[in-house]
Amino acid sequence: MKREAVSLSLQSITKHFGSVKAVDGINLDIEQNEFFALLGPSGSGKTTLLRIIAGLERPSNGRVVVRGQDVSDLPPYRRHIGMVFQNFLLFPHKTVSENIVFPLRMQRIARPEREKRLTWAMALLRLDGLGRRYPNELSGGQQQRVALARGLISRPALLLLDEPLANLDRELRAEMEVEIRRYQKELNIPFVYVTHNQEEALTMSDRIAVMRNGAVEQVGPRVEVYTRPATAFVASFVGQSNRMEGVAEEINGNGGKGNGGVVEARAEGGGISATMLLPPLSTIMLELVGD
Repeated sequence: MKREAVSLSLQSITKHFGSVKAVDGINLDIEQNEFFALLGPSGSGKTTLLRIIAGLERPSNGRVVVRGQDVSDLPPYRRHIGMVFQNFLLFPHKTVSENIVFPLRMQRIARPEREKRLTWAMALLRLDGLGRRYPNELSGGQQQRVALARGLISRPALLLLDEPLANLDRELRAEMEVEIRRYQKELNIPFVYVTHNQEEALTMSDRIAVMRNGAVEQVGPRVEVYTRPATAFVASFVGQSNRMEGVAEEINGNGGKGNGGVVEARAEGGGISATMLLPPLSTIMLELVGD
């Protein structure tokens, strides 16, 4: 991927909730045209990190820099960041059009500009003809598009998405994966996408940060994270294809002493290997975590 200007920089971000460290010294740079996934199990800190970026949580330490500006002390409405929540959070008493333009009304944008942007957002999200409907009159996919339109109508510097497909059925989720990626390409702004779904992250993202216990275990292009996991946790979480059982039968000459030594294993075809110290004839589980 061609390197672009950094749009979002997270610098030594830490967050404590009492004695619990939810986010532990995270440093990440996200580029202008990037679809970036924060992937991890429940409790890994990914949603807390997203809320810190949005300004919904204050970091205990560290800085959030958007397009070169330190926004760490700014409220959410002054960060020029859009956000799409897991449960959509549409106002049931407002029409589709009213839901979409709500952020512009809060920003006191003049009516002619609101109408212009509403037309643009509804065309982009294929919502033409639905403006007068209410959320309960929409399908799940249509509600998702309304939530995305509301997040994008302010034309933000970046868009944050907190597991936005979690409540959709499998077929609709697959359709929306393609759609969301298309929007990101058309708008050419970074999307930061939180998910615990490995398939979503591997299908949609340019780069992935795999999180565990508030820290980043590995960050890199999606193919690299999948084929060359940096830790045993990444190997087991991102894909089971990185595991194999074996029996150590020989020891090479690199330091074997007495009943033990260095055992090397390499997957057929090369490219992935594991090295460990153990006694010969031991039954082992090899975690292949890179060269």
